Amino acid sequence: MARFGRVLTAMVTPFDERGELDLDAAATLARWLVEEGNEGLVVAGTTGESPTLSIDEKLSLFEAVVGAVDVPVIAGTTGSNTRHDIGLTAEAAKLGVAGILAVCPYYSRPSQAGIDAHMRAIAGTTDLPVVLYDVPGRTGRKIDSELIVSLARDVRNIVALKDAAKDPGTTAAVIHEAPSDFEVYAGDDPMTLPLLAVGAVGAIGVATHWCAPDHVAMFDAWDSGDATEARRVNHRQLESYAFETGDVTPNPIPTKTMLRTLGHEVGDARLPLGPPPEGLDEQAREVYDRLVAARG
Repeated sequence: MARFGRVLTAMVTPFDERGELDLDAAATLARWLVEEGNEGLVVAGTTGESPTLSIDEKLSLFEAVVGAVDVPVIAGTTGSNTRHDIGLTAEAAKLGVAGILAVCPYYSRPSQAGIDAHMRAIAGTTDLPVVLYDVPGRTGRKIDSELIVSLARDVRNIVALKDAAKDPGTTAAVIHEAPSDFEVYAGDDPMTLPLLAVGAVGAIGVATHWCAPDHVAMFDAWDSGDATEARRVNHRQLESYAFETGDVTPNPIPTKTMLRTLGHEVGDARLPLGPPPEGLDEQAREVYDRLVAARG
């Protein structure tokens, strides 16, 4: 079994009509996501609009979600300020989170040596399991495969990788070279099935907000050796993967729109993302209706 479960959602952060954090809605959404089949949750990640959240908001969100569910909750406690990240991680540890998500520092585009020192500094000051997050499309810097393997070998509590680098071949080499208990989670929905094929153990998804039952079915098929069925289930989710983000509607705008069509009051994204464009609600309903019809 994967340490944090096979199917996890990088959860949106609900806001009220004034754009303020809505903790009751967060707890309700978290419980529903678990009911839908999610085996873990990631809170205050990219999809959770972490750059727009204050420290107090993040800590309140961690506490609310941990208290609402009985599955592992991974806290997004890092960014591009090592000292700040160490402090936030220490506070999150007091709230019962199961681990932290440590994104490659963004915007400053540090060297690999800088990334190495940053990750070791954070991991070295906590007992929490650390999930590295490699998402070069957002951070502007790839974590080198050699560095991922080195961190996995050298740092006892760096236990996993959320892989959003879109390169299954390179990920296969990481899985081969890293310790056998180092786990890789797909971090880009279209890459989930390809990464399963090279040894990933789970997914930290976005479309899993509404595709969790399909992800569970896909993992069940894959784990039972039925690759044909896994491909079939993956195929019916392709439209959802395409819907979840784009240049006009970057993540999490489409996901929040989808959740509202399903009856969840999660509010709009905060600026600089802002409200959805006209017509996205109708598109969300169409995408979901076709998904349900394809389930049969």
